[in-house]
Amino acid sequence: MNRRMLLQVGMVGAAALSAPFLIATHAQGAGATGQKRHKIVIQVSDNDPAKWNLALNNAKNVQDDVGAANVDIAIVAYGPGIGMLKMDSPTGARVADATKANVRVVACENTMRGQKLGKDDMLPTIAYVPAGVTEIMKKQQDGWAYLRP
Repeated sequence: MNRRMLLQVGMVGAAALSAPFLIATHAQGAGATGQKRHKIVIQVSDNDPAKWNLALNNAKNVQDDVGAANVDIAIVAYGPGIGMLKMDSPTGARVADATKANVRVVACENTMRGQKLGKDDMLPTIAYVPAGVTEIMKKQQDGWAYLRP
């Protein structure tokens, strides 16, 4: 067998071995409709109902624009922003609606400890992360878009 034929056989073999990996990688980036999967993390660190309403509007608008099945949305609250996730929050009903619409709303446990808040003080539909800032950092490293309204 000459060198050219050996090289061609090697290239075909390498392509055949890498095809399943390339297909799997491409499939991970596609949503339920075959479109690109989008990811956005929204920071809320203000104890302001207007800021929270803006963040919740942004999340809804993104879902409406690209399709809820094509986007992962996380709203991360820390610092003063944690106040809008308390049980008596003026934005509590909207936060509950967002979580029903598959928006992940998370509270920073570091902030909760600092403010002496327990999970029983918080809205029942939210989730928790050890550190809000770290959660945002990790999501950005994983390719998530970042928004701070």
